[in-house]
Amino acid sequence: MSELTDLSIEEIRQISVLTRIAMTEDELDVMRTQMSNILDSVAILNEVDTEGVEPTGHSVNIKSVMREDKRQDSLTQDETLMNAPQRDGSFIRIKAVLE
Repeated sequence: MSELTDLSIEEIRQISVLTRIAMTEDELDVMRTQMSNILDSVAILNEVDTEGVEPTGHSVNIKSVMREDKRQDSLTQDETLMNAPQRDGSFIRIKAVLE
């Protein structure tokens, strides 16, 4: 088993600066412990023998419930405007989103 990671407060402070996340001294100490634990967990995973294991995005077979994309003609402008709650000539009228 690999040795435990013990990040310093200075290393966490530098990460805080690089990520532009302001932290109090108490938060730095909590983050130091949490990040050290995460790195320890990753180190354990790195020791697992994955020789011959095919890379995958999921641990189980997943069947998509989405329909297959099929090419079809687009709606005409009139068909699209039929569903518009408000029209302004040949445009769809919406509430202003900018002031």
